[in-house]
Amino acid sequence: MLRKLFRIVTGAAALLVGLWLLGERGRLMRPSTLRTFKAYLERYGWGASLVVNALHAYVYGRWTNQYISFGINYLPRIPVLNRLGGERGWADTYHGKVLTHELARKIVTIDKDIDRRGLEQVVPYPVARDLVLNASPDIAVYECCCRHARPNPCEPTRVCMVIGQPFVDFITEHNPHSSQRLIQAEALALLEAEHARGHVHIAWFKDAMLDRFYAICNCCPCCCGGIGSMANPVPALAASGYVAQVDETACAACEQCAEACPFDAIHVNGAAAVDWEKCMGCGICASVCDNEAITLARDEAKGVPLDVRMLADAGE
Repeated sequence: MLRKLFRIVTGAAALLVGLWLLGERGRLMRPSTLRTFKAYLERYGWGASLVVNALHAYVYGRWTNQYISFGINYLPRIPVLNRLGGERGWADTYHGKVLTHELARKIVTIDKDIDRRGLEQVVPYPVARDLVLNASPDIAVYECCCRHARPNPCEPTRVCMVIGQPFVDFITEHNPHSSQRLIQAEALALLEAEHARGHVHIAWFKDAMLDRFYAICNCCPCCCGGIGSMANPVPALAASGYVAQVDETACAACEQCAEACPFDAIHVNGAAAVDWEKCMGCGICASVCDNEAITLARDEAKGVPLDVRMLADAGE
């Protein structure tokens, strides 16, 4: 068994080396694939980790819709794979951090380079805690793979934002019909439109994506696999670091907040009441409250906000 595994790993490594050499000399590898492979080589060096992560990232980035559709629609039906990954394992390797609207805007408009490690309080998982961003990061919008996995998805579907290199080049070169580059103003307009629709901004981290942050998805509760994971014993989402608070004297009990909450964290009985355990601090409820009866308050028990400007200042 070990010999067979060794042959598979060494064979895949030889394939990657061959592709790299062909890309360097024969230009048979797409430029973005070559740049991505170089980034993985720099991150992992030659070895099994390079093979596993580079191939995984290629499949994930090249055939994202199929990859996520399998995870949402078929993976739960295969008990042996779920036992191998374990409830904790899936969250450890692929998870998100809920963002308030303002925190999402800060990522799009960051004007300082960030290379922060060990963000245990921000993202409470053992891997993918790094945040690497260049000032004014490259951004592309991409078809939402979760919505494509559903028979009747929410519209629009092109709402996932890929952030930073080498991922933006890879996605736009390999998926030219389902992605496009965005300038900063376009990215902000997309965030505004999705926030107005009541969709949640979530920063995603994945071990195969260089062990770090790589995207902001604008998620709806009816389609998003990450929001759906909140019913699991180990959910794949970390709270924003905030919790909603209701001023009962200003509340009109109109139930708009309860209808809008993506996490079913608000119930109305005379006045709106927030379920602290369920609240992820996205702020959608506050944005739909005509009486301004709901505000977001910092709560240390909900983690530390993914505030890129504070992280940039802390790194100086």
